[in-house]
Amino acid sequence: MRLQVVDHPLLAHKLTVLRDVTTDSPTFRRLADELVTLLAYEATRQVRVEEAPVTTPVAPAVGVKLSAPKPLVVPILRAGLGMLDGMVRLMPTAEVGFLGMIRDEETLQATTYATRLPDDLSGRQCFLLDPMLATGGTLVASITYLLERGAVDVTAICLLAAPEGIEVVRAAFEERVDVTIVTAALDERLDEHGYIVPGLGDAGDRLYGVV
Repeated sequence: MRLQVVDHPLLAHKLTVLRDVTTDSPTFRRLADELVTLLAYEATRQVRVEEAPVTTPVAPAVGVKLSAPKPLVVPILRAGLGMLDGMVRLMPTAEVGFLGMIRDEETLQATTYATRLPDDLSGRQCFLLDPMLATGGTLVASITYLLERGAVDVTAICLLAAPEGIEVVRAAFEERVDVTIVTAALDERLDEHGYIVPGLGDAGDRLYGVV
C-alpha cells in the first residue's frame, strides 16, 4: 500500500477553514469541492493514457487520451458525494459508481447497504472518495469490494486520515502495490468514539446537516 500526504500551501489553507467550527455548510461544501480537485490532480498522476493524434491550427501532433476501460470514480455515501463534483471536474470522461457503507457506532465495523457499480471491474482503475479515513474499516471494506470485482488499481482520496486508520488499511493490503491513499493531512489520533483528532467533526453532517 502506498500513502501520499499532499503538501501544498493552498491545500493547507483550505483545510484550515474546513476545520473551523464556525464554517457554515455552503462554505464547507465549496472548500471541500476545491480541495478534492487539488488532491485529484496528485491522485491521477498514474492514470492510464494512450497516444492520440490531434491536428492543431499549425500542424499535426500526437497527444494522449484516457485509455479504455475508463476510470471509475466511486464516492462512498453519503459524505463522499460532497467530493464527487471536484473529482469529475478534473476527469469529466470518467464513469461514476456509488457505494453505500454504514459504520456500526459500537463495533466500528462497516457493512454495505447500497451499490450502483458494474458487476465486472476487470481492468478498471478506481478512485474511491471518502472525506475521513478514521478507523479504516469502511475503506478496507470498500477497497476489498472493488478488488474482488476485478479492479486492478484502487486509489482512495481522503481529506483527512488518522494514523490508526492508515495502519488498518496497510495491514489489510500490505502486499498490494495497487492500493494507494492520497490525503491532505495525517492527523494526531482517534478519540474513544472513533473520531479523528483534531479532525473537522462529522464530514457528512457538516456538508449536508444532521439527518
